[in-house]
Formats: sequence, C-alpha cells, structure tokens
Amino acid sequence: MADEGHGSDGGAGGVRAGIVATGSELLTGRITDRNGPWVAERLGELGVEVSHLVLVGDRGEDMAAALRFLAGDGIDLVVTTGGLGPTADDLTAEVVADETDRPLELHEHMEKVVGDIISRFADRLRWDADALAAANRKQAMVPRGATPIRPAGTAPGLAVPPHPWRGGPTVLVLPGPPREVRAMWDEALASGPVQEVLARTAPWTETHLRLFGVPESEIAATLRDVGAGTDLTPLEITTCLRDFTLEVDLRHAPASADAAIARDAVVAEIDRRHGKTIFSRTGQTIDELLFELLDGQVVATAESCTGGLLAGRLTAPAGASAHVAGGVVSYSNDAKADLLGVPRELIETHGAVSPQVAEAMADGALARFGATIAVAITGVAGPGGGTEAKPVGYVCFCVRTADGRTLARDPVLPGERGDVRERSVVLAMHLMRRALTGEGEPAPA
Repeated sequence: MADEGHGSDGGAGGVRAGIVATGSELLTGRITDRNGPWVAERLGELGVEVSHLVLVGDRGEDMAAALRFLAGDGIDLVVTTGGLGPTADDLTAEVVADETDRPLELHEHMEKVVGDIISRFADRLRWDADALAAANRKQAMVPRGATPIRPAGTAPGLAVPPHPWRGGPTVLVLPGPPREVRAMWDEALASGPVQEVLARTAPWTETHLRLFGVPESEIAATLRDVGAGTDLTPLEITTCLRDFTLEVDLRHAPASADAAIARDAVVAEIDRRHGKTIFSRTGQTIDELLFELLDGQVVATAESCTGGLLAGRLTAPAGASAHVAGGVVSYSNDAKADLLGVPRELIETHGAVSPQVAEAMADGALARFGATIAVAITGVAGPGGGTEAKPVGYVCFCVRTADGRTLARDPVLPGERGDVRERSVVLAMHLMRRALTGEGEPAPA
C-alpha cells in the first residue's frame, strides 16, 4: 500500500484506535492476519482513526507490552483478536484484566451460554468431562465491570472499560477466527463501553475509486499536479494496488468545506486523465460488479493456462449458481478438441496458444453450456514453454456473447507463473464487464 503523502491531521480531537492481533502463528508466516485489516476498515467507516496494527505472539508479556504501548500513545480504543480459547496459551482475557486492574470473575450466565454451546458437541465427540468443565469455566471468566459479548463459536468477547483510576483505552476483546469476529462485530459495537467511545466520533466522508489499467506512478503524478494548485491537507488520500486493481480512497472529516473542495478537485482531475479506466466509484470490486452484471445471463468458461481459476472466482459468491452454467479446463490439445470442439487442424496451424484457438474455445463453451456469454483463456504461463513469437506471459482471451459480440485480446502479461495466471483471470473479468456493459476498448493489463 502506498500513501501519496497527502493527509489531514488524522482526525485530531477525534477517536484513535489500535488493533492487536495475537497468535504466534501470525509471526511465523504460516497464517496471514485477516482480522486486523478488516477491523481497521470497519472502524474507519465509523470515523475512528486506526493508528497502529500490532501483531504479537501468544506470550503474556508481549501482549501486555503492546497494550501499554497503545495506552501510552493516547489510544482511545484497543481491539484485540485471538487468545480467547480454552488452552493455556490463550491469555488475552487475563492480560487485559491485569492491565486494566479489573480482576477476572466468573460470569454465571456466560458460563451457562458457553456450556450449552460446548455440550452440543461433547457427547458426539466424547470430550473429557473434567477438561470440558475447566474449558467452560475459563472462557466464562470476565474482568470486573466488563460486558461479555455472546460468542459466535465457544469464546465470548469482552468490552472492557478503561482502568478504574488511571484511565486509558477501552479494550474490545474478540476471538481469533475471522468468521467469529465478523459475526460478533455488531453486538460488540453496541456494548456500553464501546458506545461511550464511539459517541465522540462521526463517520468520515469517503470516496472510493477503482481503476484498471493505470499504474500507481500515473496516479501519483496526477495527485502531485492537483496538489500544486489545491490544498490537499484536509484530505486523507490512499492509493493501493490490490488484485491488479488500483484503489484510490479519499477520506475527510464530515462537514469540512475545504476537504470537499479538495476532494472534488482530485476526482475531477482523475476523471479527466483516467476516466476510461474507472470501473467503480463505490469501492465495488470487479467480482461484486460482475456478479451484478451477470444477473439474467448464463456464463460459461473455457480455460487452459488458468486451470479453472476464473471459474473459481465466478462461483465464489453465494448465489453464483443463478448465472454460472459451468466451465471446462481444457489444458491439453485433446481436451480442447474433444470437450470444446476446437478443430484439431486449427491447433496444428496456429498453435494451442493463439487468438484463433481462444475464439474457438469460446464458441465451444457457448454451445456446450447453452450460455449467453462465454470467456476463453489460453496462454503461456511459464516458466518454460515460451518462444520468440509467443513468450512467457503471452495469453489469448476471447469473450463472446450469444448475440455475436466479441472482445478478444492477446497481450504479454508481466510476472512469474502465478502472476500471469492471476492477471489473466482479472483481465478476463474486465473483458466480460466491458462486453456486458457495451463499453469501449479495455485498458491494457
């Protein structure tokens, strides 16, 4: 992520937050933290400035040090994730209780709630009764004065008020599994201690632009030029290249006339220079946008070098069965011929990686699945197999609709094998978007 150096005072006088993601597995690289970025985004929507995101292992002294660091930096709200399970290394509740000087006490209602949840699995899994009782009791221990949050798994969350005489941050303690964090989030925000903090803030005004086919360097130049004639300090501007999409996010405090003027100047200049590459003005991803555009359509895929990755993306959202008919991974020449009806002489004449074969693959997918739109991908993903005429990264695309519209491309995509395959999927999705919206030529990948 790149921040172009423009930004407001960070909401001075507003609410500042820090996030502590716990788990030794996060530090080894075996697991990527999915909670911290998600929590940061949700807090940002509420007008809370997230100043720190800290990863710590399952060591009490490290967790305590992180909490003391955030308290010393004047943080108003700390959100922790992880370390709420029944095992000995699940120490978050104990550490937070110590740091806020709020002794742990058994919460009888939460003990019953957790017990009922665990008992559903106990008989079937033949869990040890004594171990079950100890785990149940451990997870029902709540710092004095804290508000427990109903669990989505077996671990309750905690909304812990500041230290009773020293003050400091309110601490919101959530479990580690991302599914549970998301399920408990609304109830956590509604808890008394968190509401007291959020009462001091207001949602920021946000603008989210998504562009495809523009490098960060060009947006950086655009922002510098706008900044030469307009004061951008009331704005927080963030640019991020993610999933081969350039995300430009503008945030500012509500009811700020200067910020609104700066925001409008930035958006107008991006529109003037890069308007044809903007595919979303709401922050929608290409996946979300394409899901909407496919409503009422029947889509089929024919993939070679991407090995089904496109079909995987299209079928990831719930409800995709309403428009995805199916796909063929025709990796071999025989599969292209036998499953998609690609003429063998076409492959012999032009090669398996060619615009002609991509077009025939799309025709085959349309016919085999009775689709209204089909997309075909065939290419040289590497690291070997490239030639002077068809180097590694050379990929042929064809999007064809039942009413005869066609979009075809054969760029040379940069990167290693994984990059080429992933870029191919994203480019194919944008070609589908343009075919469905009737837009002009797609930007280069």
